[in-house]
Amino acid sequence: MNVTSATSTPQTQTQNGSTEAPQTVDYKSFLRLLVAQMKNQDPTSPMESTDYVAQLATFSQVEQTVQTNTKLDQILQASALAQASSLVGREVTSADGKITGKVAEVRLYSDGVMAILESGDKIPVGPGVVIR
Repeated sequence: MNVTSATSTPQTQTQNGSTEAPQTVDYKSFLRLLVAQMKNQDPTSPMESTDYVAQLATFSQVEQTVQTNTKLDQILQASALAQASSLVGREVTSADGKITGKVAEVRLYSDGVMAILESGDKIPVGPGVVIR
């Protein structure tokens, strides 16, 4: 199971090697773009008001979709935490069958769940892992 952080911001690599957060557009940016578009439009063929409304509606839909995805990420993370906590005290066998033991603690990482056994062995919880 892959679990990504709901609060982290993905980083992008630039050509000079530095990392920066990806650019997002908010309502203020949208309004600045809209005003610039209105100022620079062709006076012989102005844009219809319905086109402006359609742009605003599309922007609103995109923003709502982004907010929905953020909430779904938070729900997924909470679900992963609940599932991970239920592993403590249970017997786990690795996918290859080589490691078996009782789970002492569980750690949640961005790429999944790691069960730490009483023996100190670590088993990534994923497909093929047997939990009793």
